[in-house]
Amino acid sequence: MPISAEIVRSLHPYDIRILLLLERLMKQYRWVPDDILRKEAGVSAKELDYRLGRLTSMDLARSSSVPYRGYQLVFAGYDALALLELVRRGTVQALGPPLGEGKESVVFAGLGLGDVVLKFHRLGQRSFSAVRKARTYLPEYRHFPWIFASSRSARAEYEALTRCSPHVRVPLPIDQNRNVVVMSLIPGVTMNACRLEHPVDVLAMILEDVGVAYGLGVIHGDLSEFNVMVDADSCWIIDWPQWISPDHPNAGEILARDVRNILDHFSRKYGISRDLSEVLAEVTG
Repeated sequence: MPISAEIVRSLHPYDIRILLLLERLMKQYRWVPDDILRKEAGVSAKELDYRLGRLTSMDLARSSSVPYRGYQLVFAGYDALALLELVRRGTVQALGPPLGEGKESVVFAGLGLGDVVLKFHRLGQRSFSAVRKARTYLPEYRHFPWIFASSRSARAEYEALTRCSPHVRVPLPIDQNRNVVVMSLIPGVTMNACRLEHPVDVLAMILEDVGVAYGLGVIHGDLSEFNVMVDADSCWIIDWPQWISPDHPNAGEILARDVRNILDHFSRKYGISRDLSEVLAEVTG
């Protein structure tokens, strides 16, 4: 789970300094060597030992003695740095209750200039090779900690929302830092969890949005009934970190899969049939 607001508020400036140092050095080391930390921390050895013990006890960092004594920033510590920056910017004033958890993210309510949603990206549950194959934004070098991969994922989703909003019915992008995206709160439930009163109209809205997004250079890449929020007869497409552009080598195949997933859902649940090739021609036309 992401960091709690109470832990973030309890952090001393020295705690934050050590977290930032771990973040920077983890771009070079899988486990940041103890001797490197001591050279660069800018605090006494006693103070550093105290701060490292405190951070590990709060599960913001972890240590290892194999193959050498070293430390590593973990997701909760990365969350803390992101929240501190978002608060500093004035984007977030309070962290609310959890709203849901997916394969690669955890979503919390929050308060900014009104009600907001904070999406904490969490790559790593699936194999690295599977995620790398699907995510073109991941670099090809070998050492790439999951916290940084999750930051890339958050930036990708923020870019997709920025491109699409307000022309496509998506959450309004508000801010992004590290692995966290802040966006507007969308009412309702995911489409798989309800029965629509006017399914023909909702299907038309979804396909219209797929077409508009395509025209803006965005293909969702993971579209299904689980990634559409509905409230009465309104709908919004969510979860965009896997988006690709229409010039991607597999764009046609991925767009067809997105559209097929939606058509299959409406066919199974509501008996509404549309020809896939005709719909794709409409979307890309």
